[in-house]
Amino acid sequence: MAQQIPAPVPTAAQFANPLPVISTKYCTPYSIILAVVKKVMTISGGGFVVTDTNNTVIFKVEGKLMTFHDQRVLLDADGMPIVTLRQKRMTAHHRWNVYRGKSKEPGDLIFSVQRSSMIQLKAKLHVFLANNTEKKVCDFMVEGTWAEKTCVVYTGDRTNILAKMEKETTIGNALIGKDKYSVTVCRNVDYAFIVALIVILDDMNHISDRDELAINIGKTMVGLPPTLAGLPPTLADFGADFGLQTLVQQQIDDEEQEKDEDVQKTNDEVQEKEIEENENEN
Repeated sequence: MAQQIPAPVPTAAQFANPLPVISTKYCTPYSIILAVVKKVMTISGGGFVVTDTNNTVIFKVEGKLMTFHDQRVLLDADGMPIVTLRQKRMTAHHRWNVYRGKSKEPGDLIFSVQRSSMIQLKAKLHVFLANNTEKKVCDFMVEGTWAEKTCVVYTGDRTNILAKMEKETTIGNALIGKDKYSVTVCRNVDYAFIVALIVILDDMNHISDRDELAINIGKTMVGLPPTLAGLPPTLADFGADFGLQTLVQQQIDDEEQEKDEDVQKTNDEVQEKEIEENENEN
């Protein structure tokens, strides 16, 4: 039997030349550490501030939620828009499109981000550059855990690490309503691009709560307790799919029932009108 060759272990990228996605101005010849702070208790849903190790503000993020499109704008330190992040609600893979400035025109699209699957136990996002129209293979990949709020950004083939993020959990941050992330970006990697990915990942973290509900429904339907630990991946996937199918089927059934009720109501009205007309003729 031929011996299996293990997949190469991803290593921190050491790009000799800049790897710009948004702009070369955000690529430095050395690795950098950024602090991404989100004020949890904001009404707008934005509230991100990004600083360097000297506590100098580099970026800010403004957000607007509860509209047909979720939207956030990445601003520089002077408040000038760099990119706009837009999500159309009710898309299966929760796709975000990122445009230059405050545009939403197709010609200004830089890249798009979407989940690798509809329901996930762990975070896995695929990133496609605008010129990758077929989207058969992603250009970049983000993997992490929803619960621990950690992630790693890879090249599309998963051989090189571009950046790592982990959440800094302190009592102080919890008391003042802040989420703080420490982000290490490798040399010559576009750090504005990395920050945009983290903002999108943070939003998708909230969607994962709905995933957990669907998974628990699936587990219950196959006779397993929702809190069962160590569930094999294949069974977990089955439970998730079953839970989602149950929710979708329930919605379809509800819609069909509403249609039937509307048809019945219309038929009743027509019948009453015919009876009334007959009585008037007599």
